[in-house]
Amino acid sequence: MSEFVTPPALQSDEEIAIVAPSSGGAAEAPHILELGIGRLESTLGVDIRVHPTARQSNSYLREHPRARAAAIHETFSDPDVGAVMATIGGDDQLRVLKHLDPAVLRENPTRFFGLSDNTNLSLYLWKHGIVSYNGISLLSEVATPGPFPEYTERYLRRALFEESLGELEPSEVWFDMTEGWNQSKAEFAAAEPDRHNNDGWRWAGSDETVTGRLWGGCLAIVRWHLMTERYLPDPERLDGAVLALETAETLPDADRLRWFLTAMGERGLLGRFDGVVVGRPATESWFEPRDADEREQYRRDQRETILSQLQRYNPEATVVFDVDFGHTNPGVALPIGANVTLDPEERIVVE
Repeated sequence: MSEFVTPPALQSDEEIAIVAPSSGGAAEAPHILELGIGRLESTLGVDIRVHPTARQSNSYLREHPRARAAAIHETFSDPDVGAVMATIGGDDQLRVLKHLDPAVLRENPTRFFGLSDNTNLSLYLWKHGIVSYNGISLLSEVATPGPFPEYTERYLRRALFEESLGELEPSEVWFDMTEGWNQSKAEFAAAEPDRHNNDGWRWAGSDETVTGRLWGGCLAIVRWHLMTERYLPDPERLDGAVLALETAETLPDADRLRWFLTAMGERGLLGRFDGVVVGRPATESWFEPRDADEREQYRRDQRETILSQLQRYNPEATVVFDVDFGHTNPGVALPIGANVTLDPEERIVVE
């Protein structure tokens, strides 16, 4: 598609539909689902509709990719639905994409919110000229341990109700997603995650201000699309774009990052971008705790690895690290397909 469509903002008489295009996390933790729904309703004053598939088990969803695709078609096409939000990520949404009808989605553009595995749908929508919002899922960014982060609420409100996100600011604090779901809803909502002071963004590469269309998301899913080639845009459509990348709670090591970026560079893609936005990386998870020194070393290794490959394949790119986007909280949902301006004078402006 030559023209991009930004779906209309959510109206006061429209609902947010909750779907599960990836995994059955909501079936595993219905109390966390209810926590997230309650926060959206009470904080944003919106009505929520839970699609039946959102309460299905992992096994059902894995066996029925067509049902997951149908849920996307149904919620996008419903005139009472103004936004669609995924429950959580997973590891096989790629299998859903072949069952989607791009004409249905293009004729009914709806603001879609997801993270991680939902990068599959974001990249699919990008290919068909539809902006989507990558970085927020219900269970992991709305139903957080402790109170709903004000930073997440602020930018989610903009992403739902306004025409653009406008200028971003760094969050004051951040925390890894290390709380398990074995607590009651009340215990989880009252938990105190280990918060860290945010040192702000880190700029590198060129000192030129650049503006380009966002493409990307979770690095692992971008890698799948490079491997399958079925949902990639024509390479020239990425000329002058801004690449967004963030890593998941699986904590890929520096070698894996280097291999991925080397392949992207040798393919001739990495050099096409005028700018790169790198999300603040998760440094531990509930299944892999780390001490402070290990977490700091992981962040340093990731930055150095990404920079080394950009210096090799795209030294003129303007690069910003540690943006509040990805698998840490709080976070902002970046509109994949919209234009973003990166100004090394500490400004990120999203159309």
